[in-house]
Amino acid sequence: MGRDGPGAILVGIDGSASSMNAAAYAAGMARRQHCRLIAVYVRANPPALLPLADAGGHAAVTAIDAQNEVERELRTAFEQYLPQLGVDAELVVRTGEPFAELTAAAREARADAVIVGRSAGMLHRIAGSLAIKLVRCGKWPVTVVP
Repeated sequence: MGRDGPGAILVGIDGSASSMNAAAYAAGMARRQHCRLIAVYVRANPPALLPLADAGGHAAVTAIDAQNEVERELRTAFEQYLPQLGVDAELVVRTGEPFAELTAAAREARADAVIVGRSAGMLHRIAGSLAIKLVRCGKWPVTVVP
């Protein structure tokens, strides 16, 4: 209310090439629109049955290490590149199912737009990707970046 243009843009990132393209697009948009950028990285919960399949717990530790590494890389990128652009940006890390966490974060931040990268998974073409779910949700304008 009382603004011309968006107040906050939310972008979902996971370290993939398409999500980093989405982050670059969102950062440029936030800079041009003089609004906040909220980047959300959703850490996946380890599968409940993984400890049964992996008695040593090695697979669970490896998955957590991989998520920690992605989070470190994203934080480093935020600290290095966004101050140069003059963008008011925030990195939010959540744990859970990506669609649920992104919609909750967008609602909490009162986001005016949601930007995500295109899914590269073949299964998503059948079951529906995160981007399709966000579009069908119909609460925010959604931009899908290749």
